Amino acid sequence: MNRGQLSTAQPVHGRRRSTPTRSAASRRLLGAVPFRRLLAAVPFRRLRDPRVVAVLLVAALAAVLLVNHFAPTRSAFSATVTDSTNTAATAPYFTCTAAVAGDAANALFAYDLDETSGTRTAADSSGKGAAGTYQNGMTSTTPNPNACPRDAGGSYALNGSTTAPNFVSTPRSYANPTTFSEEVWFRTTVAGGLLIGFGSNQVMQSGQHDRQVYVNTSGQLVFGAYNGATQVVTSPKAVTDGVWHHVVATMSPTNGMRLYLDGVVVASNTSYKVAENYTGYFRIGYDTISGWPGAPANFAFTGSMRYAAVYSTELTAQQVAAHATAGR
Repeated sequence: MNRGQLSTAQPVHGRRRSTPTRSAASRRLLGAVPFRRLLAAVPFRRLRDPRVVAVLLVAALAAVLLVNHFAPTRSAFSATVTDSTNTAATAPYFTCTAAVAGDAANALFAYDLDETSGTRTAADSSGKGAAGTYQNGMTSTTPNPNACPRDAGGSYALNGSTTAPNFVSTPRSYANPTTFSEEVWFRTTVAGGLLIGFGSNQVMQSGQHDRQVYVNTSGQLVFGAYNGATQVVTSPKAVTDGVWHHVVATMSPTNGMRLYLDGVVVASNTSYKVAENYTGYFRIGYDTISGWPGAPANFAFTGSMRYAAVYSTELTAQQVAAHATAGR
């Protein structure tokens, strides 16, 4: 090859070079600025002339600016994501089953409350073998929406009957739980009724009763303990709006009483740290709440429930929030 000649590479026979797609405007501009033909027409010896080089550089810069101005942008993008039910975030659990299982090591029991209608036994998913008993029948429904929608199964429908109330009781008694967390998902439009609590009797109304979470006559959520006198913490807002709510009540000698609603602490009392010392059963859905502030005449809960559990530890704020998020 002569040094005075410019070499033009040719494509391999039978193959086609792939070239980026250009807009019609950019193709016209490239046609109007035939820079490659201009360069090929300049003798090699003239490229040593500074004036020629300057002219070629100006022409090249003009071509680049024009193409970039009219060619479509390929290096950037925009996107809009719309989702009315979920958020783009990292959650520790995707289901309520997984959330409960994550803390099952410290659970006394965990009832999914998703058995079919007519079932007698509330299975214990904590692995502790503490299956509960559905008292006065079990009716399963699948409301829309359901709590924990990514979990299979229905929900426990409680009738609020004053003569044959629906409730679940534990198979064994527990001696004076001093540190504990009570948890349940619920939905109601009725102001009144016990959600979960601790009583001295397994099936009849209890003579001793405290560590109770209930709905008062104003529709607010109440967590109460007794030790010579009643002490309660109450949610600021009513929960009788017919939507699903997640409640956790914790008590310990260190932090006292805390009431969480939908993953957030809404009431607390750090000075009240000791509940009544007796042996009793945990009850879900019904027991006496006589003598408690705002107690209704009917102690039976009316509505739906899902995933009830009691832990022998005080769940942290992070654990409570993770459980609540798992059910949304």
